[in-house]
Amino acid sequence: MNLETQAPGSETLGALETAALLRELTAGLIAVTDFDEALAHLVRIAREAVAGVAWCGFTALRAGEPAGVAASDPALAGLDDLSHGPDSPAMSAIHRREMVLSEDLRREERWPSWSARARELGVRGVISAPVDVDEQVVGAINLYASAAEALTTRHQLTAMLLAEHAGLLLAAVRGRERQAAQADELDSTLLGEGVVGQAIGVIMTQRGCPAPEALQVLRSAATSLDIPLREVAERLVVTVSRPRGS
Repeated sequence: MNLETQAPGSETLGALETAALLRELTAGLIAVTDFDEALAHLVRIAREAVAGVAWCGFTALRAGEPAGVAASDPALAGLDDLSHGPDSPAMSAIHRREMVLSEDLRREERWPSWSARARELGVRGVISAPVDVDEQVVGAINLYASAAEALTTRHQLTAMLLAEHAGLLLAAVRGRERQAAQADELDSTLLGEGVVGQAIGVIMTQRGCPAPEALQVLRSAATSLDIPLREVAERLVVTVSRPRGS
């Protein structure tokens, strides 16, 4: 069956494929706390799930400056990398805040240098869709085809939905990344703080465990007893400081 000529079936299949893609993307990114890792998952999943797309890439900007790329195929990473110049479909999509399509790069005139490099790598068509992550980070997801005229209206709709969904998921990843960094800072503060630091030292000695694990033991005790962490630490330090037999 030719999916492009069977309209009802094509629409149904396209909707099912897109729904499956978004579900898989959610499952792949739901617990990720590293932004670069999330981008790697994103381009891999999109490449494998979207029929007719040979490669997928992501271009990221943070505070207006290049902030990394991800590519389903490392050989094509240069097409998403702004260090090779800002003249690219990804930057056009980001600056214009709208999807950019080139069905046949052999006839493309908007990005001559980029298009020449893309053709050398076997790319014949591209869709770039802008992705809003948060106030600091924006980007574009780039879908590449190995044949001219292979990217259809269905691919454009998929790219639009993918970009919107990816923006929400990546914003959540950024949030978890910030929370993890703040937790690490707090841990570092607690490890060096008076009675808490002493209690951590006691637990490390008793259990033969590293400091982060000892801090987690204190936190678990505080949660179980429903009392502040510092009070748990004070009780432990007082207990071990008592002379034997008293």
